[in-house]
Amino acid sequence: MSWRSEQIWVEFIPGSRKGSNFVWAFILFFGSLEFIFVGTSSYLSLNFISFFPQGMVMTFYGISGLFISLYLSSMLLWNVGGGYDHFDKRRGVIFIFRWLFPGRNRRLLLRFFMKDIRSIRIEVKEGFYTRRVLYMDIRGQKAIPLTRTDESLTPVEIEKRAAELANFLCVPIEVL
Repeated sequence: MSWRSEQIWVEFIPGSRKGSNFVWAFILFFGSLEFIFVGTSSYLSLNFISFFPQGMVMTFYGISGLFISLYLSSMLLWNVGGGYDHFDKRRGVIFIFRWLFPGRNRRLLLRFFMKDIRSIRIEVKEGFYTRRVLYMDIRGQKAIPLTRTDESLTPVEIEKRAAELANFLCVPIEVL
């Protein structure tokens, strides 16, 4: 989702709040509860489900699954990685804001001047796990990713986004 005018472009980044993360948190939570139930019943010789004799191991897997689902749920709750990219032609400034884990440095705000942008770069890695990422190349800094690395964009979509952004910022496009 984005908002755009002649002088300002704001691109909202969803972060960890994706549908697949909600599904995995749900599956992990209820699956680990099932492991705890089976493990405890087998360990206490109640044998509700008699074909699993490894009570302690099943309980350990259940507790581990609960911790992983708690971690994933906390990432969803705090929206880790979410934020926005704000490009302002009037002031000649770019703001990149992201939410991180709670603590003293929960907010990440990067500020760059538009005159320091060298190019918009598309990095394509083909193979078993195809990856297409859009970067902003800045003088004296590392390249900053503008799309998520797990976002599966088609070549047409990433080229369109790169062309629109490069046109808005008046910089060239590089393809690696």
